[in-house]
Amino acid sequence: MVARLIDEVYQLCRTDTSGELADYIPELAAVQPDSFGICLATADGQVYGSGDVHTPFTIQSISKPFTYALALADRGPAAVAQRIDVEPTGEPFNEISLDPRTQRPRNPMINAGAITAASLVEGRDPADRFARIQRSYGRFAGRELKLNEAVYASEARTGFRNRAIGYLLRGVGIVDGDPDEAVDRYFRQCSLDVTCRDLALMAATLANNGVHPLTHERALVAPLVEQVLSVMTTCGMYDAAGDWVTTVGLPAKSGVGGGILAVLPGQLGIAVYSPRLDEHGSSVRGVMACRELSHRLGLHFLHVTRGAHTAIRASYSVAEAPSRLRRDPEELELLRAHGDRVRIVELAGDLLFAGAESTVRAVEQLPGDLEALVLDLREVGDVSDIAARMLADVQAELAAAGCRVALVDPDAKLGHMSSSLDPADPVGRVFVDRDSATEWCEQLVLDRHRPPGYTAPAALRVEEHPAMAELPDDECVRLAREFEIRTIARGELVIARDSPRAGLFLILDGRVRITFEDNAGRRHRLITLSPGMSFGEISLLTGVHFSNDIYAETTVRLAVLSPEKFDRLTSQAPEVKLALLERLATAAYSQTDAAVRALAAHGGA
Repeated sequence: MVARLIDEVYQLCRTDTSGELADYIPELAAVQPDSFGICLATADGQVYGSGDVHTPFTIQSISKPFTYALALADRGPAAVAQRIDVEPTGEPFNEISLDPRTQRPRNPMINAGAITAASLVEGRDPADRFARIQRSYGRFAGRELKLNEAVYASEARTGFRNRAIGYLLRGVGIVDGDPDEAVDRYFRQCSLDVTCRDLALMAATLANNGVHPLTHERALVAPLVEQVLSVMTTCGMYDAAGDWVTTVGLPAKSGVGGGILAVLPGQLGIAVYSPRLDEHGSSVRGVMACRELSHRLGLHFLHVTRGAHTAIRASYSVAEAPSRLRRDPEELELLRAHGDRVRIVELAGDLLFAGAESTVRAVEQLPGDLEALVLDLREVGDVSDIAARMLADVQAELAAAGCRVALVDPDAKLGHMSSSLDPADPVGRVFVDRDSATEWCEQLVLDRHRPPGYTAPAALRVEEHPAMAELPDDECVRLAREFEIRTIARGELVIARDSPRAGLFLILDGRVRITFEDNAGRRHRLITLSPGMSFGEISLLTGVHFSNDIYAETTVRLAVLSPEKFDRLTSQAPEVKLALLERLATAAYSQTDAAVRALAAHGGA
């Protein structure tokens, strides 16, 4: 799903061939101008890409935030702030100027600030200082990065403007020691080869509070990550920073090698490579791709008003947590055998891109023989358009593979996706509670795995009810005559809560629902009883009032033995009453135990 979205953006942007190569550095003018790659890495290490994601190119100015990070780690923020300001300039990145008031570089993302940051890196000698930069970058990328000797030689041969900046910095005391050494180190850091995938993981490391999502090695402490991302937000795109923040809304850094790196803190990193540049020195396709991704995936950091990551709170099978519908032994056996083919996934939090991506990924990793899926969205807050689209796509993909999806979405958070109530919908259905969704999925499994030629059991006669099973035939027939047959329409109240003992009710056909109310007054199913089951026995035997309302879930046919007739059995047929009591006690225990386990499994849902 995410891979397809990235590929859509790739196909859209690749047609734009405007812009020019960075020909002021001869080696950069010799690269393949139509190379193009897009890569996205999540903060937990999932990587998606399209195009030339493994093509090496030099990092150039994208190195600046990482050397700045190392300088902050070496010297501390206060000492670095005495040498480099953090204000945007509105000027080109290679302007030979300092702030007229402070006589410092205005920020570490322009060349003057980057050369200063390079001069602040500690080490025994020039070689050691560059080696520390190289190792630091490697921790962000997750692998060792190599120096491109040809590009370095080309930059060193033509970098007169940067040398002028270096001497200006030395002249005002911002750079100590030899300015040529600092400038040379800057040339070298810009000449390290990376790939689009490397940059995406470097960005994801910043998104993950400085910890590489795959190696789990810490590249930078969290407070310094915050400092680096703050400066990237205001200064990373040079004199186009305002437009970038408005239209893309991600901390970012571009380089004249054709790369762009962007970060959504806590969620993901993006990298784009395409060497044709705009008038600001940024990749034309890179800027366009980042705008498209931000818009389509809802990534603008000011759009996020609260916790953006959706967690999968729980995931389990129907075999582990069946519905509250009490089923006959044959159905229970089938569900025990095939219940793992139905998964229930509960989500919590806001469903924005990162949460949707992790949810879709988790769903795609479920077993391949899945036949039904329940996605419970009741604890989800905000749902972005891209998240709704991603869930719709995965729902359609699962349906094509033979798996139907039940959405638990009583508040219609998914908009048009929450409208299907058609039981025959090949994609799935929407439910107001998880228990109903679970029951629907159970029925799909039962319908698929019942033996050929299966026919639904016919309505029971009174003497066929399991409660009568232990009675001799003549006693069973005689007792059956004492029951009154009642038919109750669907939705009608059979027994009201707090009613006194009303008799023994044997279900011959249809289903009844025992319900309870939560603190908000919403009615929930405690358990559903089906043919062959009974209710009323506890009140009949103990004299306590009914503790729950009981409704006809379908049209239901009941056999009712009144309290008076039940009491008369004591004197008229004590052995019949004893046998009946034994069966009723077993049934009552089984049904109470099932109700308790259902409540525990479903958490009152």
